[in-house]
Amino acid sequence: MNSLRYISAIATLAMMLLSACTSPPGQPSANAEPLAPSDVLEFDTLYAENCAGCHGSQGRGGAAIALANPVYLAISDEEAMRKLIENGVSGTSMPAFAQSAGGMLADKQIDVITTEIRRRWSRPGILYGTNPPSYAPKSTGDPERGEAAYNTHCEACHGPEGHGGPKGSAITNDSFLALVSDRGLRTIVIAGRPELGAPDWRGNVTGKPMSEQEVTDVITWLASQRTENPGQPYFAANSVAAVYDRFYSNERGKTGGHWPPPQKGSNHVE
Repeated sequence: MNSLRYISAIATLAMMLLSACTSPPGQPSANAEPLAPSDVLEFDTLYAENCAGCHGSQGRGGAAIALANPVYLAISDEEAMRKLIENGVSGTSMPAFAQSAGGMLADKQIDVITTEIRRRWSRPGILYGTNPPSYAPKSTGDPERGEAAYNTHCEACHGPEGHGGPKGSAITNDSFLALVSDRGLRTIVIAGRPELGAPDWRGNVTGKPMSEQEVTDVITWLASQRTENPGQPYFAANSVAAVYDRFYSNERGKTGGHWPPPQKGSNHVE
């Protein structure tokens, strides 16, 4: 019995030595190697690192719209969403994420994000029996008609001329309009922002959903409210350069046109 135990111990030791020979000291095993950033395909990680900062945890919304809004997912098809993720939206805070457009995500990672958002948060059939406006406009909008449509469907919440009201924020604010595209405005009008209590196109006036043309006209009116220099609460005449020029002009007038004024006891004239 003792000899059998001895032989068994020798065999076990030999197996351990052979195993050690196949894994040199300091070399990690295959499973221990970290994934390259472009090989991360876990949705929760990809969403948290690339989307949640604007669209909120679990797609609940934040600075940008909620992606877990089933009405939005019903009007926006997968291809349209993919293009937005790949290329971003020029002139807004939505960047391009595809490597081909200067971003950090591989095509396979964008596939995961796009597919999983729709798989997890869409609700098939949510728009059955309705006639939603199209995701993209089908006609040219008119700002005058848009203002009238705004007064009917939007003013009760967002106030006269879009300056804000008891239930909604100011939507003709120049900084807001500078940060959102026409497509983004259209998406909000159609899909609403349920996380903020804003209804979709059906809920502004009871029994009177907005028509395709009304949505297009309202967006055209809102777009017409954009300013050339948003976010500046002053006129050009009050800019730093203008104030600077006026100050030195006045000072030169006090000193006979010389600035800085001559020092006492000095014959120097500028």
